Amino acid sequence: MDIIIKILQVVLALSILVLVHEFGHFFFARLFKIKVEKFYLFFDPWFSLFKYKPKNSDTEYGIGWLPLGGYCKISGMIDESMDKEAMQLPPQPWEFRSKPAWQRFFVMFGGVFFNFLLAILIYSATLFTWGEEYLKNEDAVYGVQCNDLAKEIGFVNGDKIISFDGEKIEKFHELQMIMARNQAKTASVTRADSIVDVAIDPVYIPAVLNTPGMFSLRAPFQILAVSDSSHNAGAGLMPYDRIIAIDSVEAFIVQDVQSILQEHKGDTISVTIQRGAERLEKTLFVDNDGLIGVAVDGDVRQFFNVTTEKYSVLAAVPAGADKAVSTIRNYLKELKLIFSPKTEAYKSVGSFIAIGNIFPSSWDWQIFWNLTAWLSIMLAVVNLLPIPALDGGHILFLIYEIVTRRKPSDKVLEYAQVAGMIILFAIMFLAFGNDIYRLFK
Repeated sequence: MDIIIKILQVVLALSILVLVHEFGHFFFARLFKIKVEKFYLFFDPWFSLFKYKPKNSDTEYGIGWLPLGGYCKISGMIDESMDKEAMQLPPQPWEFRSKPAWQRFFVMFGGVFFNFLLAILIYSATLFTWGEEYLKNEDAVYGVQCNDLAKEIGFVNGDKIISFDGEKIEKFHELQMIMARNQAKTASVTRADSIVDVAIDPVYIPAVLNTPGMFSLRAPFQILAVSDSSHNAGAGLMPYDRIIAIDSVEAFIVQDVQSILQEHKGDTISVTIQRGAERLEKTLFVDNDGLIGVAVDGDVRQFFNVTTEKYSVLAAVPAGADKAVSTIRNYLKELKLIFSPKTEAYKSVGSFIAIGNIFPSSWDWQIFWNLTAWLSIMLAVVNLLPIPALDGGHILFLIYEIVTRRKPSDKVLEYAQVAGMIILFAIMFLAFGNDIYRLFK
C-alpha cells in the first residue's frame, strides 16, 4: 500500500508539472497564431489511451500510454518527433519556423516560465494555508549530535554550528545541506563556551553528499509514557520526568543517556529524575537491548523555541516568490556539484524511482505540494540547460540567431536534435543505473 501511495503521488505531481510546462509552450504558440498539432500528457508511440480533436480546432488533445512526460507538437518545429517530411515542404505562415525569432524565443521559453510561475503559486498557497514552522539554528541550544562522518571531519557532540565559510545558518535542518551545497571549507562552532574553527577537508564532500543524518538534534531525555508491560513499570516513573544523571554522573541528553544505557545491558542503574522542582533517585533495570522500557518525548516544542510564521494572502505571494528564487539558486548550486566529478554528486542523480522515494508513504498534502513546487523548479532549470533537444538548446540557437541575424540551417538543427537526444538518453541511463544500484546496495 505504501508503494501505491508513493506511485500515485509521483504520477499526479509529474502530470501536473508536464501539463503546465507544455501549456506554456501551447499558450505562446497560440498567442502568436502558430498551429499546434498535438497536446499530449504522456507519450503515445503506436497508440493513445485517449484522444479528442474539437470541431474547428487544429489541435488533437490526448493521453498516451507511456508515462515518461508529455509533449506539445508545434507545426514547423524540429523537435523529438523528427518530422523531416513536414520540414521539407515550403514554410507556411502558421508554422513555428515562419515566425520572427523573438516570438519563437517566447514559445520555447514558455514552458519553463510557466513552471516557475507554478512554483511561486504553490509556495504562496502553502505558506498561506499552513504557514512555515522550523527550528532556528540559534535555538538548538544543546547543539548537534554527530554521526561517525561528522566526528571524523572534526565536529564534536554538543557543537553549536554558527556558520560555514562565514555564512550564518538560519535553519537547523539545513546544516548538512548547506555544508554540502556550498562545498564549505571551514565551520565556525561554539564549543565549551569558545569559538572554534573546524577545517573541512574537500576530500569529505562526496561522503557528505551521500551520508544523510550527519547532524541530529540533541534534546533532553524526557519520559512521555511508561507502559504497564515495562520492566520498570513499578519504579514510580511518570510522564514528563526528565533523567538528569546516571550513577551520579550528569547525563540529561537523549543520545548521552542512550549511550550510557548501552554500557549497562542487563544491569541496574541509579537514576536522578527531575520532576518539576523536585529531584528523585530511582533504581532502574536495563534490559539486554540497553533499554529501560519507556517512551521518550520527541516533541521538539517541549524543549525548544520553534519558530512559526503565518502569512496573509498579500504576504504569502512575495514570500512564495522569495522561496522560489532561493530554491532556484540552491538547485543551481546542486547542478554545479553534479557537473563536478570530484564531488561524485553524479552518483546521486536519480530517475522516477528516486523521485518516488522522496514522497512520504502516507498522503500529506502540505508535503505533496511543497515537493511538487520543488520538482517544478527542477524541471524548469534542467530544461534551460543548453543541451539540444531541451528547451535550453532551442533557446541557445534562437539567441544566436537574434544576435547574428543568421538562422541555423534545418540540417544543423536536425543533427543537434539527434545529438541532444543521445545526451538525454545517456543521462537517463545514468539515472536509472544509479537507482538500480541503490536498490540492490
